[in-house]
Amino acid sequence: MSETIYALASGAGRAGIAVLRLSGPAADAALSALSDAPLLPPRRATRVRLCDPQTGAPLDDGLALRFPGPASYTGEDVVELHIHGGGAVVAAVFEALGRLPDLRMAEPGEFTRRAVLAGKMDLTAAEGLIDLIDAETEAQRKQALRQADGALGALYDDWRGRLIPALAHLEAAIDFPDEDLPENLAAKIEPVLAALRAEMTAHLDDSRRGERLRQGVQIAIVGPPNAGKSSLLNTLAQRDAAIVSATAGTTRDVIEVRLDLGGFPVLAADTAGLREARDEIEAEGIRRARRWAGAADLKIVVFAVDDPAAARQAADVVDLDTVVVLNKIDLREPDWTPPPAIGHFPVSVATGQGVDALIAGVTEAVADRISVGAAPLMTRARHRAAVTECGEALDRAAAAPLPELAAEDLRLAVRALGRITGAVDVEDLLDVIFRDFCIGK
Repeated sequence: MSETIYALASGAGRAGIAVLRLSGPAADAALSALSDAPLLPPRRATRVRLCDPQTGAPLDDGLALRFPGPASYTGEDVVELHIHGGGAVVAAVFEALGRLPDLRMAEPGEFTRRAVLAGKMDLTAAEGLIDLIDAETEAQRKQALRQADGALGALYDDWRGRLIPALAHLEAAIDFPDEDLPENLAAKIEPVLAALRAEMTAHLDDSRRGERLRQGVQIAIVGPPNAGKSSLLNTLAQRDAAIVSATAGTTRDVIEVRLDLGGFPVLAADTAGLREARDEIEAEGIRRARRWAGAADLKIVVFAVDDPAAARQAADVVDLDTVVVLNKIDLREPDWTPPPAIGHFPVSVATGQGVDALIAGVTEAVADRISVGAAPLMTRARHRAAVTECGEALDRAAAAPLPELAAEDLRLAVRALGRITGAVDVEDLLDVIFRDFCIGK
């Protein structure tokens, strides 16, 4: 019999309402002990007066809901207490619960872990749920909700469901060669495996859009000193995130700021100006700037139109993953054309001229890198590793000289897919997956 766990399922801190969740065989008994009320009807909010089971002292007036298992979030008996959200009220109810037998505080993610083990959701849906809780932008919310609803798990279950009959047919041909089976069973599964391999290749060839959307697109703002990089970062962030000075070389280290750009998550970094270093500290700043530029998903290279010589010296960082900003057009017209890039935007960060067009251009470039299409996207490295492993096993099966070897590779392929959703034993993965959950979920 599993232990009964309890935790705050709503956010910590002062609030009008706090939701306290219990799950396990002693949940109903705990509710009865707190409320001294008969067994409440399931799935109906009922007003209760909560009292300390030991002293009888009143704790709070609130609502209670019962969700008898298996028709509950965790598959177990679940009770929710909706109480006033003051810290003293929550602490008093927690203290009373802690004195009841067979109850303990939940670990982070333990409610959802129990839901997975009870078959209420698969591992990809659980990961989508934590992404939904952590979502900061509209695009992240949409992707997480889609995964929590089971779209990604359904894709992998479909692949696994098509592989299992192919494996069964191949094993039948191996184990019962003298039986009256259809001819060329092994040959008949080849089109199935080829189609699956093509789908997996397309799924892997996604430029890591799902992972980028979860983590945020990395944008490096680079260029010569005093070109307006820090001013541009402050404009994008709509606050003074970086120090702005007329003195060239003010920015020595990388300054990172998280942004919501058109509903897409972005990690923008202001970097040291690119020029011949004057000292060791500036040299290290320039080295970090170039490293950030090399690793970024997108670069914004800022040139000052009143200093074309400095612009030409830093032009080597411009490539086809670059948005070029020609800044300070309030001082003079651009008379220098930088190398080819995603787009060239003449602006004045000081006056705001051209900034709206620049933000629209950057947003479009970000969307091109992480926009979500019709098919669900991989959101984690473990998905990618398992699909890659499955595809490699299919390749080996297709080239296997013996049907026995092909069957073994198909078993490995089925198992790799099963590890993504939890259709096979994944106990070793559970601690890793649920450690990022908050307590109470």
